[in-house]
Amino acid sequence: MAQVRNKQVLLRDHVTGFPKESDMNIVESTITLKLPQGSNHVLLKNLYLSCDPYMRNLMNKPEGPPNSRAYTPGSPLTGYGVSKVLESGHPDYKEGDLVWGFTNWEEYSLLPSAQILFKIEHTDVPLTYYTGILGMPGVTAYAGLFEVGSLQKGEKVFVSAASGAVGQLVGQFAKLKDCYVVGSAGSKEKVDLLTDKFGFDGGFNYKEEPDLDAALKRHFPEGIDVYFENVGGKTLDAVLMNMRLHGRIPVCGMISQYNLTEHEGVTNLAHIIYKRVRLQGFNFMDWTHLYPKFLEFLLPNIREGKVVYVEDIAEGLESGPSALVGLFSGRNVGKQVIVVSHE
Repeated sequence: MAQVRNKQVLLRDHVTGFPKESDMNIVESTITLKLPQGSNHVLLKNLYLSCDPYMRNLMNKPEGPPNSRAYTPGSPLTGYGVSKVLESGHPDYKEGDLVWGFTNWEEYSLLPSAQILFKIEHTDVPLTYYTGILGMPGVTAYAGLFEVGSLQKGEKVFVSAASGAVGQLVGQFAKLKDCYVVGSAGSKEKVDLLTDKFGFDGGFNYKEEPDLDAALKRHFPEGIDVYFENVGGKTLDAVLMNMRLHGRIPVCGMISQYNLTEHEGVTNLAHIIYKRVRLQGFNFMDWTHLYPKFLEFLLPNIREGKVVYVEDIAEGLESGPSALVGLFSGRNVGKQVIVVSHE
């Protein structure tokens, strides 16, 4: 039985405030590349890891009801990833299969088969896409916009964190429905991406807007039908004043609040009543049953160049802590991916 080194990214301790690279340790352990006798687990070689803002919340010291996905100090971080099956105790997977699901931040993982979400059947697109456009962020954009947001053709759509892993797709999906789409982002480079690459009708740098309400009225003089919420805080407060009657706000994330010890208040909630706005939180795992339908919708659009995707690739597992911390200063441009191995 071959024992090999297994580089890992471990959480040093629970995190308060903005995460730092020093909150994580890079260690080398060993792993036996053989399934235990009679196990229905799978032995995986991890290829590409998804680096996502929600991971910050899993670093907190648990309060209230237990969260089975919360990180434990001294244990590897976990997240979505693309892996190759080395050995399987489950009949649905065999050696050599490519899969994506929930894995550990390490080179090799021995995991319950239930953590695999889907076997990868389409390899004519980059495998990294299964950490993003064809993975959790893609399904999140699709379900949030069409199922939770009930998007209708020709509506007016605002997207925050619009150049990120989810936002860039929300805007493009809305454009496929002939909608008017504007996004906010945190730099000129990212705003230019929105209009020049993703086909948004407009965009603005929220860091350069002293009055977000005025910025929204400039871009949406008739108001917003669907706001795809990724940031929370001051942006949500301004958006509420600019929603149209019967508007919808699918709430995907609130990245502006994740690192605050005291969260910002939202003062304009009464507009939910005045305008009969539907504000609904959702989670990717609620919508995994849509994955086959999602692929039918998206794969042809990727192949025909109607939907494009920007990735920010970090090479090597040791780049993981820097990549994760960088999400919260806007250092990444597009979907942040960590390459563990190219084969």
